[in-house]
Amino acid sequence: MASITFDRITKRYPDGTQAVTELDLDIQDGEFLVLVGPSGCGKTTALRMAAGLEEISEGRLLIGDRVVNDVHPSQRDIAMVFQNYALYPHMSVAQNMAFPLVCAGVAKDEAKGRVQKAAESLGLTEYLHRKPKALSGGQRQRVAMGRAIVRNPVAFLMDEPLSNLDAKLRGQMRAEIRNLQRQYETTTLYVTHDQVEAMTMGDRIAVLRKGLLQQLGTPDELYQAPANLFVAEFIGAPPMNVLTAAVKRAGAGHEIVLGSQRIQLPPGALDAYPTLSGADTKRVALGFRPESIEESAGADPSWLRFAADVELVENLPPEKLVHVRVDADPVVTDATVEIAQDIDAAAAEDLRSLSGGAVVHARLTGGASVRDGARSEFAVPVSALHFFDLSTGEAIAPNRPRVGTPA
Repeated sequence: MASITFDRITKRYPDGTQAVTELDLDIQDGEFLVLVGPSGCGKTTALRMAAGLEEISEGRLLIGDRVVNDVHPSQRDIAMVFQNYALYPHMSVAQNMAFPLVCAGVAKDEAKGRVQKAAESLGLTEYLHRKPKALSGGQRQRVAMGRAIVRNPVAFLMDEPLSNLDAKLRGQMRAEIRNLQRQYETTTLYVTHDQVEAMTMGDRIAVLRKGLLQQLGTPDELYQAPANLFVAEFIGAPPMNVLTAAVKRAGAGHEIVLGSQRIQLPPGALDAYPTLSGADTKRVALGFRPESIEESAGADPSWLRFAADVELVENLPPEKLVHVRVDADPVVTDATVEIAQDIDAAAAEDLRSLSGGAVVHARLTGGASVRDGARSEFAVPVSALHFFDLSTGEAIAPNRPRVGTPA
């Protein structure tokens, strides 16, 4: 086993395009680290540099204590699992799995034993004689994993290995890959554009945008304390609600101005935010997660209340996903548009011309009484609020650890 270190790694192509800029990452021995971000963010380029398939323009790449910038891919002792499986169609499953061992000159009996052991752990024993064309997509991906496992490498590098599978198989394979990684305790660098994969699989997650590292942390850290608007809106399904608001001094306390609504904050609510509490008025991007919202009736009296028009209620037992329109301006930044383009290019073109308020998503219990077309009041705990600088997109962080939102 070994760590993988990106030490100020930059990738610059001959035409001047910079795919990765001064990337610093330390993937610890036995860790499962996920690189995530929208299309074109540089995550696959970073993985290919680790594999030796892309030259490094600047910086150092270390596997363990060894600098491997100029080491041939075959000498790095890593194994790759590709998006398209990369199986040899004329070989059986057993032959595909044994191929890297044959190339390395491993004795026939030892190779057979390694293949048999990997096949047992992957549930492939009964398919060892079959050709890839006789296997399902999930089985082919298991063969690709088996071929990597038999090598006993110091690290696995996985490039969107589940993107060709249907939703049900992806969920199943996520669990299988994670369990295998824990079983073998092999350092793993995993690339995906799917933030659900990232959140469910990674010990830590590195979020990239335009070749730059936005945030590195555990799934909980990224979800509870995003470093900027890009991370806040990229991580989460549905993503964080983000609205244009103003924090204003009101007598001895403060209030949040949200469109035409003025929402009084409890005394001391901003004590941990000196940049907010010290200003008479400060415009901010106000964020809160869908699951932080509750119907006003029965909510804690200290929570913030806001009124909204219910546009759509989706019944998804045991909960309801409620879409409401709030009298406030949405926050539309370059990051917002970039994330939208990665999902639906046509819809992204309409973002900058939005009017008529902002849509807020609320994840409520199945017993919620909201109805389509009704005007309702909702509540959010102060501890669930996130504040971002409108000009830079950076989080305005409290001067203390964030209190977790109520379950």
